[in-house]
Amino acid sequence: MKIFFDGGFRPATGMELAVVAGGRGHIERELGPGSSMAAEWLALIAAIRLALTLELTDVLLLGDAAAVIAQANGLVRVPPACRDHFDVWTRIPRPPGRVRLRYVKRTQNLAGIALPRLRDGRTSE
Repeated sequence: MKIFFDGGFRPATGMELAVVAGGRGHIERELGPGSSMAAEWLALIAAIRLALTLELTDVLLLGDAAAVIAQANGLVRVPPACRDHFDVWTRIPRPPGRVRLRYVKRTQNLAGIALPRLRDGRTSE
């Protein structure tokens, strides 16, 4: 199953994230201070946790944060500011079957499309 994830940061409210799985959007707001990259890490972690909760197998995680995806896949060095998130990512159990993590363009990321709509109350959660 495909799970889309996206994180965001707004100075007034802090970090937020959206995860879309099976056509349903899940959003978390006001996650505290941080950065856009930290919010993307939190969204990725929320996506794998949702896959576990839904007892999915053969999961494809899709996001538009190329740097976070490369870091999580072990292709580039994780900056010190994101090390704690990376450590959480590596310790989380994986659902059965294959778990793949891929980059998609922002315009193809359903979570990235849903986040501003859910934030503004234009669709239901």
